[in-house]
Amino acid sequence: MATAPSEDLLTLARWMAGDFSNQKQALAQPQTFAHIRIFFRPLPLAFFGAVGFYSEQTYDYDLWSPYRQGLHRLLDREGGSIYIENYGLQDAGLYAGAGHDPEILATIPTDCLRLRRGCAMVFRREGDCFRGSVEPGNHCLIPRDGHWTYLVSEVELTESTWVSLDRGMDRETHRQIWGSQAGPLRFEKRVGFDPPLPPPGKGGELGGSADRVSGPP
Repeated sequence: MATAPSEDLLTLARWMAGDFSNQKQALAQPQTFAHIRIFFRPLPLAFFGAVGFYSEQTYDYDLWSPYRQGLHRLLDREGGSIYIENYGLQDAGLYAGAGHDPEILATIPTDCLRLRRGCAMVFRREGDCFRGSVEPGNHCLIPRDGHWTYLVSEVELTESTWVSLDRGMDRETHRQIWGSQAGPLRFEKRVGFDPPLPPPGKGGELGGSADRVSGPP
């Protein structure tokens, strides 16, 4: 039987659930940072049989054309870390806008998911924040500008902020090919969403023990 979600996992999920904007950063440094929105929209618990999210990242001026979409399943791991699986969507354009339109969110079927192997994020609580990074091994591969790159991603999450730095490193030379050269993106939560979460200790079949985690091949 799967164990109930930990208190840290539920806290992480509550803090993630929302509409985030880096508007202040974009206004302060318009030559360097575009105004970006990130939506983490909670999924029904039945979708993964665990706590999960749909996410999309988009420019503020064009909310219906996200340039990044994904689904995420949160799982506890031994030692107190939280493992967030990342999934791509087949025909993702059909679900553009689901981050801010629950009616579109409800149309996402479970059979359109594709696990992004090697691309899970591993988070750990550190005082009043969570810090996360891509699982080790440099297996999260992304083609870009004629190069195979691996993702290096670092995140700091608090109750009201999301700070992230994504970089793509050349698989052979390990030099940076894409991503911010000017430091992390700094988002503030505009609106929080109420995720359908079981209270701590009452997860029943939800939560996912470590043996449910799908790692890289």
